[in-house]
Amino acid sequence: MARFKVEIIGDIAVLKPPYGVTPSAEEARAFASQLLSERPYIKSVWLAVSPVEGAYKVRRLEHLAGEQRTETVYREHGCSFKVDIAKDFITPRLSYEHIRVARLVRPGEVIVNMFAGVGTFSIIIARHSQARLVHSIDLNPDAYRHMVENIRLNRVEDKVIPYLGDAAEVIRERLIGVADRVLMPLPDLSIPYLRYALAALRGQGFIHLYLHVHAAKGEDPIDKAVREADQGFRGLGVPWRLSGARVVRMVGPRFYQVVVDAEASP
Repeated sequence: MARFKVEIIGDIAVLKPPYGVTPSAEEARAFASQLLSERPYIKSVWLAVSPVEGAYKVRRLEHLAGEQRTETVYREHGCSFKVDIAKDFITPRLSYEHIRVARLVRPGEVIVNMFAGVGTFSIIIARHSQARLVHSIDLNPDAYRHMVENIRLNRVEDKVIPYLGDAAEVIRERLIGVADRVLMPLPDLSIPYLRYALAALRGQGFIHLYLHVHAAKGEDPIDKAVREADQGFRGLGVPWRLSGARVVRMVGPRFYQVVVDAEASP
């Protein structure tokens, strides 16, 4: 039987085939049935039949076993998040990164989260730091709806302000020069939208750029990501310094998500 990577989100399991392997429908259903019998806390099993894609960063799913629903409540670092795995992006593989960034936030900071999804980064920062405000933006109407619910659910209405829209437009219209720290957790747009992150800063501040990099054998993905960030800042004529960088996760063979923690002076 083919082995699958299993991602558990609330009481739902999402199966991902090994790289380069296309298991049969029978193998997938057998694995899903076995998973349900071995882990009674899982109520529904789905197969990821596409990568995360599109403007809303969601994947196509196929139901395999258990309850035929995609909504659940996912819990992380003492916070609860209502989420629809077919309509929202969420992954437990970012759990450490959520709390890592929250612990970097200084008392009184104002944060702009440019690609907030259902609010995981924003709400964990609100609950685990002394941030003054978190401006939390997302383009996906379904993710925004869940973000608003999650802000209420976690009782952070006084700290997290939700916005529906493109981050560039929201910043241009409402958030110029407000932030001490900006999060850019959407690798496809970190460099293209860097000018808007800089515009959101109210002086010297921090920007967390999440980048996807391919690293050939012998290449360091962190060095490659730092060089890409440097080209982005230099292209905009903005001085910056590196305050940290780490591989967040592998997203494919020799394909990495890397975060570059930058201190910039626009």
